[in-house]
Amino acid sequence: MDSLTPKFTKRDLSFSIFTGLITGILVWRIFLFLNVPEFRDITWSWLIIIIPILWIVGVNLGYFLGRLFSFFNQFGKFAAIGFTNAAIDFGVLNLLIHSTGTTEGFWYGVFKAVSFLAAVIPSYFWNKYWAFWSPGIMPASLKEFLKFLGVAVSAILVNSISATVIATFIDPALGFTPTAWANVAAAAGSALALIFSFAGFKVAVFKR
Repeated sequence: MDSLTPKFTKRDLSFSIFTGLITGILVWRIFLFLNVPEFRDITWSWLIIIIPILWIVGVNLGYFLGRLFSFFNQFGKFAAIGFTNAAIDFGVLNLLIHSTGTTEGFWYGVFKAVSFLAAVIPSYFWNKYWAFWSPGIMPASLKEFLKFLGVAVSAILVNSISATVIATFIDPALGFTPTAWANVAAAAGSALALIFSFAGFKVAVFKR
């Protein structure tokens, strides 16, 4: 293999385990809140172990696909960060839903914006020093963070507006409860925001 070909490093291992643990813990607690049935009576707490392993596999898959399309070298890590941010997003959202009982309308939109914003600050550092990191990278700066924030705020709008439209104007399908449907809407919003933000961060914020 070419020595210049990006490959899995100790940095990747550390970030994969750390973000995977955060995701596993939050998803476990969210599933308990939503009363998601256990699969074959296996406790969801196993996600604390399973998700870090998935993150390690996913980042390695990104490097493998990067041999064909170089952007996958970053996207594998960006996706792991994105799912971790989504777990933080969903965790805060469900905490607000649990506290207020609100699952739609204006305040749901406010909650969605707040929960998405709660994931932005760690997202900046994880993206800068992991997904888009390269030797000699400049230290974090206010100007760069403001650019990051600009893309993130735009992604918040994409995320919260699309999620609110789905939660408010589309009736729950497939037997979902209002709370579960609110999370389906959040998942759709997060997926759109993931694509939007990757393009924005790569082109406008962490460009080399």
